[in-house]
Amino acid sequence: MQGSCACGAITFAVNDVPLGASCCHCSQCRKMSGHVWSSAYVQASALAIAGPVKWVALTEVAHRGICPDCGAFLFWKAHEEDTMSFALGAIDGPTGLALEKHIFTATKGDYYTLCDGLPQKD
Repeated sequence: MQGSCACGAITFAVNDVPLGASCCHCSQCRKMSGHVWSSAYVQASALAIAGPVKWVALTEVAHRGICPDCGAFLFWKAHEEDTMSFALGAIDGPTGLALEKHIFTATKGDYYTLCDGLPQKD
């Protein structure tokens, strides 16, 4: 599985089977993506990233990888974990994945409803 940012300055390869495909509705993901952020995760060592990723820490828990040129929000990594999430929307071509859940639904925007039947975690 291959991915890239909108301008192509950052590319990445996912070298393992992704897990936990989800949509995050937290306020930070909504602000960074413009709506919700969908991602899956692998061991951090299974992501081969090339290009000028800018790492931003918005909380003490994790940092996010964005493209400094086009602003694409591509990666999320908790400081205490050895996995890394990557943006499903940045994958070039089909992912072969299906969403498993919605997370941080207690802070989702008021302008949409979740009606796909997937589990929702506050």
